[in-house]
Amino acid sequence: MDPNIRQKKITQTGFIGIAANLILAGFKAAIGLIAGAVSIVLDAVNNLTDALSSVITIVGVKLARKKPDQKHPFGYGRIEYFSAILIAAIILTAGVTSLIESVKKIFDPELPDFSVVSLVIIAVAIGVKIALGTYVKKQGETYRSDALVSSGKDALFDAILSTGTLIGALIAFFFKFSVDGYIGAVISAFIIKAGIEALLESVGSVMGARPEAETTKAIKETVRSIDGVKGAYDLILHDYGPDSAIGSIHVEISDAMTAGELHALTKKIQTAVFEQFRIFLTVGVYAIDEAHNPVREKIHALAMSHEGVIGTHGIYIDDEQKTVSFDTVVTFTVKDRGALCADLAKEVQNILPGYTVSVNFDSDYSD
Repeated sequence: MDPNIRQKKITQTGFIGIAANLILAGFKAAIGLIAGAVSIVLDAVNNLTDALSSVITIVGVKLARKKPDQKHPFGYGRIEYFSAILIAAIILTAGVTSLIESVKKIFDPELPDFSVVSLVIIAVAIGVKIALGTYVKKQGETYRSDALVSSGKDALFDAILSTGTLIGALIAFFFKFSVDGYIGAVISAFIIKAGIEALLESVGSVMGARPEAETTKAIKETVRSIDGVKGAYDLILHDYGPDSAIGSIHVEISDAMTAGELHALTKKIQTAVFEQFRIFLTVGVYAIDEAHNPVREKIHALAMSHEGVIGTHGIYIDDEQKTVSFDTVVTFTVKDRGALCADLAKEVQNILPGYTVSVNFDSDYSD
């Protein structure tokens, strides 16, 4: 995806969000103040925080497009994640403030005074919020913006909460009974929940969350499709923003391949992955002697018989040096890797007496 087009679309979506939320906030604030309904006023405040979130999204994506420099050689893409964290913090703060005001209203209730016009405006606002949330969320998914996705989800969630506000207004209008403070408290609780979830998701991105399985699978399939590659393993991706990543991968190749052939192969892998995924990969190699395939299959079967083992690769047998080395992929549930290593080494030595066995453990990084 062209980074310039991505920035343009995210910015356009952000401006649409700002305009829509400011208009909604104005109408709701007017209705809430005239009717004396705290839940409507809090709903207006929530729209203002959504508008502020859109501003932060626009500024974040703009700053994230700064070119790499001496201090940040991998660019500024992660600024978008910090933008999402800031948005989550704003949502969380708004929720806590709203909860405090709502609790006050529960202990000191006042009957709101709604008109038919105000009720219609609230209902229309709900429809606008649903349309806005659906649009923003879809744009965020299309252009890989966590901040837009969070804003879209928040808008859809707001529509549900506004429905609760409308129900409270209808109760006050027809039955002359105030549930304003209670509805405000429920709205606040949901806002707080949304803020916490958004915060945890954004922090996870900064910390280095597991890449999407679809992406890692597609990258490995692309690498395996290249002539000369017999297997692709150990894919590790380092995320420097939604549109910037580097990584590494190991490939199995025939040990008969020359240095020149290997050089050409690694360049072909790097080019194919970069053109398709915009990711630069460093390529490492595992040599395979196909004459040892029967023994390699036995070693693989032994490893797979152990609980927590989900794969092996890079099995290399050196008859001159009498050494065996291989990588074993294990889940994070395996606690005692030392004991597993000792068991595997002993079992392999039963197949190849006198050989020194070296077992390397890989964690389940990407699948």
